[in-house]
Amino acid sequence: MTTLIESEEHKALRSAVAALGKRYGRDYLTRTVAEGRPLTELWSDAGGLGYLGVNLPEAYGGGGGGISELSIVLEELGAAGSPLLMLVVSPAICGTVIARFGTEDQKREWLPGLADGTRLMAFGITEPDAGSNSHRITTTARRDGTDWLLTGRKVFISGVDMADAVLIVGRTEDARTGRLKPCLFIVPTDSEGFRKRPIDMELNAAEKQFELVLDDVRLPASALVGEAEDAGLLQLFAGLNPERIMTAAFAIGMGRYALAKAIEYARDRTVWKAPIGAHQAIAHPLAQAHIDLELARLMMQKAAHLYDSGDDVGAGEAANMAKYAAGEACVRAVDQAVHTLGGNGLTREYGLASLITAARVARIAPVSREMILNYVSHQTLGLPKSY
Repeated sequence: MTTLIESEEHKALRSAVAALGKRYGRDYLTRTVAEGRPLTELWSDAGGLGYLGVNLPEAYGGGGGGISELSIVLEELGAAGSPLLMLVVSPAICGTVIARFGTEDQKREWLPGLADGTRLMAFGITEPDAGSNSHRITTTARRDGTDWLLTGRKVFISGVDMADAVLIVGRTEDARTGRLKPCLFIVPTDSEGFRKRPIDMELNAAEKQFELVLDDVRLPASALVGEAEDAGLLQLFAGLNPERIMTAAFAIGMGRYALAKAIEYARDRTVWKAPIGAHQAIAHPLAQAHIDLELARLMMQKAAHLYDSGDDVGAGEAANMAKYAAGEACVRAVDQAVHTLGGNGLTREYGLASLITAARVARIAPVSREMILNYVSHQTLGLPKSY
């Protein structure tokens, strides 16, 4: 049974990660992004301390926890100003899928490195013509003897330049029906026929976005995740629920960071003989932003608990709701923080203006708020589909 009160273990983890985040902070992230580098030092330290693999099995070098623990790590790093976006991808999506469905060889090859940060895996599902409709994915894999040949395109794939491999969502033909069915493949980034092109983004982030071209990439039979070709759909959704929960953690952490900056400013900035935080026009919106973030965190914790307890159906609904609530709360918190600082909110000195764009990520990715509302309206409320 879940509880609304965090355990002592979770409190200790939150405190320890917050201390690590404080050692780096927003200045580190801003400087690293300006230099065009990934957050290598923070990633390495987080891995060495065991934070990157808290959700992975102990037998393979992880912490033996779940998405509940990993979401704490991402939230606290975000609240310190240095979120590790690849936590959403490498241990949460890819690590989870391999831990749950991978062969023993795949687990031994990948999980220890994902857990300690010495290896990194990206995730490739989105395509130029598919978008939110995963049923239109055209990346296909066909048999060539015992090998697979993978062909297709992917877009908005994070961190490919840092990754050792990409977990690619493709489709294979069902020999009985002739229909295409989803399958997941581990594709090394140095494979022949694998090409990446950076996408020029307005978003200032350490993790770059890429378009991938897969031109008859030859893969051994062992590249297929698991041992059954008909388990792809289950594998896919096993990874997408943690992705939504972790996106919520990313958003909550960012919102907390922005709110803390605004509160500090509102306490210190004095106009007409009183700190501006004494005025309800300033204080009430900040209080509302705090309430929204706290409510979003509760839904995120519920979703993580359901997922970690094995309730994939309940976790699917809660993960979508958590992602929606956190994305909205984050955008409102960042906007209010910028407005609280006025002109200073747009300066590089205070570092909030860049969050205006970054906050929208949680609204857009990995699934738009409109698609979540579609999901809730027909899955939860039982209303007819509009698409």
